Amino acid sequence: MRFNGKIALITGGSRGIGKAIAERLIKEGAKVWIADINEEMLKETASAIGAYPVKMDVTSEEEVISGVKTIIEKDEKIDFLVNNAGITKDGLLMRMKLSDWETVLKVNLTGAFLVTREVIKGMIRRREGAIVNIASVVGEMGNAGQANYSASKAGLIGFTKSVAKEVASRNIRVNAVAPGFVITPMTEKLPEKVKEEYFKAIPLGRFSTPEEIASVVAFLLSDEASYITGEVIRVNGGLYI
Repeated sequence: MRFNGKIALITGGSRGIGKAIAERLIKEGAKVWIADINEEMLKETASAIGAYPVKMDVTSEEEVISGVKTIIEKDEKIDFLVNNAGITKDGLLMRMKLSDWETVLKVNLTGAFLVTREVIKGMIRRREGAIVNIASVVGEMGNAGQANYSASKAGLIGFTKSVAKEVASRNIRVNAVAPGFVITPMTEKLPEKVKEEYFKAIPLGRFSTPEEIASVVAFLLSDEASYITGEVIRVNGGLYI
């Protein structure tokens, strides 16, 4: 599984799952661009792992268009896209602010739409490419207190399948990975009680590492997965069977 000569873009690539994916693809020989809204963290991570930074707020159409244009001007193409940027704003539905609902949907779902729309134009012209969207186990099973996040990830799964059907004839594959509970800065903020409940529900009896998610993403981007498109690969330790 070598990606020599391949150009990859990973949104939300400064930490957690995105950073692990970037590191794995770089290890496999790809040139990796990581996009993030936090410019300071973006530059720090890029320097540390050997990636290339591109400042991008995925909810801004202008920034997405500009960011993708920057990459194309320097490298002429984008072979791989990983839509990983995501946020949570948890709370029970009856108390959820409209702004918390809209912000999560805008980052997690609209962001993936905007970046994919811009990247896929070049893939269609070249008749090749692979895209992986980072969904979530709660996009399939739901979770109390995460109506906004669950809806955004369920939407991302539907988006994955629809785009896969649109571009399959152009030799472009689009898949999703649905992680379960992964040890990241985002999940570390959860209350201990919530973590304990998740832990008890996982048949494998442990949480996932970002590197385990990265391995599945690398496989889906590779030629070893050349006949897989429109699929949702669950990486959750049996949390949702």
